[in-house]
Amino acid sequence: MKKMGLWILGLGLVMVVAVSITSVIGKQSVAWTADEIKLIQSLSLRALAPLAQYPSNKYAQDEQAAKLGKRLFFDTRFSKDGTIACATCHVPALGFQDARALGLGASIGTRRTMPIAGTAYSPWLFWDGRKDSQWSQALGPLENPVEHGGARTQYVQLLEKHYKPDYEAIFGVLPDFSDPKRFLSIAGPVEDRAANAAWQGMKEGDRELVTKAFVNMGKAIAAYERQIVLMPSRFDDYVDSLSLANQTNKNLTDLEIAGLRLFIGKANCVQCHNGPLLTNNEFHNTGVPMPASKVKDDGRASAILAVKQDEFNCLSKYSDATSNDCAELRFIQSDTHLLERAFKVPSLRNVASRAPYMHAGQLQTLAEVLQHYSYAPVAPSGHSEIKALHLNVKEREALIAFLTALDAPIIAPE
Repeated sequence: MKKMGLWILGLGLVMVVAVSITSVIGKQSVAWTADEIKLIQSLSLRALAPLAQYPSNKYAQDEQAAKLGKRLFFDTRFSKDGTIACATCHVPALGFQDARALGLGASIGTRRTMPIAGTAYSPWLFWDGRKDSQWSQALGPLENPVEHGGARTQYVQLLEKHYKPDYEAIFGVLPDFSDPKRFLSIAGPVEDRAANAAWQGMKEGDRELVTKAFVNMGKAIAAYERQIVLMPSRFDDYVDSLSLANQTNKNLTDLEIAGLRLFIGKANCVQCHNGPLLTNNEFHNTGVPMPASKVKDDGRASAILAVKQDEFNCLSKYSDATSNDCAELRFIQSDTHLLERAFKVPSLRNVASRAPYMHAGQLQTLAEVLQHYSYAPVAPSGHSEIKALHLNVKEREALIAFLTALDAPIIAPE
């Protein structure tokens, strides 16, 4: 009897544990409702609309421009010391990012390198949205002292020396930048005092010739980046066959489905991570901790003025758009107080293979990220928009399992 009692007690414990796990991870037999299926289908990559013509870049869909842009993207000569290319931080083998907490170009930056795939759909670029197109974003790092660290005249002279026929086949005649009296080798509106002084000393017309060629470099690079696309994941395959009548496909495990239920339910991840790219492309203060460097960064708050005044924004003379095309910029949210320390919501596509996380790599694992959202600590500055989710360990495990199911190949022109 004693042994029988212990056996029954043991069986009871097993049953309790089984019930506990089932309550957390759910079962495939638990049916999705019609509204849930509709929401889940809106997250599928196959719901992504085809890319439209980019108003501010008339070369965005030009195949020759994309081929030139690809060569520029991988060319290390377009940097201060000839060692840094766009691909130095946006590494194809790593999903066009670098797996570092802080980007490393000419020196260490203050933010994480963002991936490229899908950014053609985004109205704002960088963690703070200080650029409003792929082509204007491509130009920023070239003259940033922390990234490529070069200057405008240097780049157009390299363009003339190595890419003149390719350039002229797309953009027309490339001016002669070889006269050292008119075009100094290192000149541009950059932080370097000597290069900036040289730029200011140039004639306005010559500066304009340089800038137009420089802009076209950015438009070519953007045409290439536009062709870097995400492929469907196991989650998308699951959605393909999901319907009220068919909810038993095996593309996701029970644990991953439980994570999906949390994603659209209790965890409310879809509030910000919605749509086929799993981002609303907006900016939020989620109370993330200060980076190890302790660098003060107020995110979107400072970037609003920067993008309005940007030399290369959608309303600039270098844009191919009309004023009616630039709605995002014309109606930009300007309340900097509400956007203090707000950063862009990144896509969750391939997120499991993209550690570390947040704008400065403050959190090393997805487990740390979910712990942060579970407890919702007070923001270091500004007002955090999140509320504690109180997710238990099993719920966090289920969410991580689902996020892993979002991994898929990235396709780029060979």
